[in-house]
Amino acid sequence: MTIDKYLDRIDDVLEEAWNLPFTGGKRMVDIEKIRELVDEVRLNIPQEIKDAKAIVRDREDIIKDANAEAEEIIKKAEERARRMISQEEVMISAREKAGELLTETHVKTRAAEKAVLDYSESALRKAEEVLLAVYNEIKNTRTMMRSGKLKNPKNEAK
Repeated sequence: MTIDKYLDRIDDVLEEAWNLPFTGGKRMVDIEKIRELVDEVRLNIPQEIKDAKAIVRDREDIIKDANAEAEEIIKKAEERARRMISQEEVMISAREKAGELLTETHVKTRAAEKAVLDYSESALRKAEEVLLAVYNEIKNTRTMMRSGKLKNPKNEAK
């Protein structure tokens, strides 16, 4: 029987009690019945309290598990956010480095092109000077041959 039923029986015993005249509503009750019912209530209270405590404990366990799960979800979300921020920082750094390398490559390419052009210009100028000197030598030699100042080696052998 539950505590509520024992309390209902106590209430019934009180209702069935005799009214004492001139006492302002006081009644005479069967003390033995009341004591039996109170003892039954005492015996049954611990079980209901245990049930209530179990319910409270289960509730606390559920709340504890929910809080632990919420903390785990928050931790994972924070870690994911840190990884995303880290990846973004890596991407930004990589873009900056790529930009720097591209700029450096353009500068070096222009410097190399200028060096090649300068070297080519210098080599062609020297070749032109040598060719001009050879041309002038040939021209002078022909002029000297025509004027007779230079003897033809074939003619000397005759």
